[in-house]
Amino acid sequence: MAAGSYWPQDARLALSYVVNVEEGAEMSIRDGDKGPEPVDELGVALKAPIRNFGNESNYAYGIRAGAPRVMALLARHGARATFTAAAVALERAPDLAVAIARGGHEACSHGWRWVHQFRLDEAGERDFVRKAADSIEATTGARPLGWLSRYLHTPRLRATLAEEGYLYHMDDYGDDEPRWDVVETAQGPRAIVIVPYALDTNDMKFWLAPGYTAQQWLDYAIATFDWLREEGASAPRMMSLGVHLRIIGRPGRIAAFDRFMQHAASRSGVWVATRAEIARAFAAHVPPPAEPAAR
Repeated sequence: MAAGSYWPQDARLALSYVVNVEEGAEMSIRDGDKGPEPVDELGVALKAPIRNFGNESNYAYGIRAGAPRVMALLARHGARATFTAAAVALERAPDLAVAIARGGHEACSHGWRWVHQFRLDEAGERDFVRKAADSIEATTGARPLGWLSRYLHTPRLRATLAEEGYLYHMDDYGDDEPRWDVVETAQGPRAIVIVPYALDTNDMKFWLAPGYTAQQWLDYAIATFDWLREEGASAPRMMSLGVHLRIIGRPGRIAAFDRFMQHAASRSGVWVATRAEIARAFAAHVPPPAEPAAR
């Protein structure tokens, strides 16, 4: 095992492919929201409370065309991914939910819908968490073990996740390895694994100004991979590569994902794992911190 590593297979680096599934769960007048979702590719946010049929079709592209490309690529490379899925998106794309389960991938909760939850009170956020877990279990056959918000959440969320039986939380961008967090719950202090995510390698960089070209994104992702793998010779390291069906699934971008996977597969000491596997490997190697003494 690499010096200081948590990972099996004598690995220097745990590599996590994260596929975000949000399509069909985004804000829309059809679902009673006050306004439509902003347009990813153009950065346009309509203020008028009208349906944006064009943008709805942009999201639908992720399911119709993007998902088959991404699933085929993962299968070709024999790579399992964590699908951070908004539950309603999988309800509306049942074939994708089945493909995720059959492919041996992990379904992680990305909320009940792909909407902001930070305005919810404690009861509302708990209901949001539970509805997501129930739905994903119904569509994929497995209850989710991890959670990713739409970026913002309440200070109470991590405790709620621990109370609801979640293994890990990934709304964190603060490290290149997992860690424990002890949160105060109604049942007393509980530990939950923090499996950090990454924004800088995410394919959102294609449409956030200044937008990357496919080659720029690939170059950056490979540079990140190579550096972390080198550091992994002496310290535990993990890398997250987050993609979206409607973004990376476009024909001008999917080849960059393919080339990254080729590069990763050509290097030794790399463990491609789901985030649940990473959390479990960490927890098996690093005991949770001692619970603070009762006051």
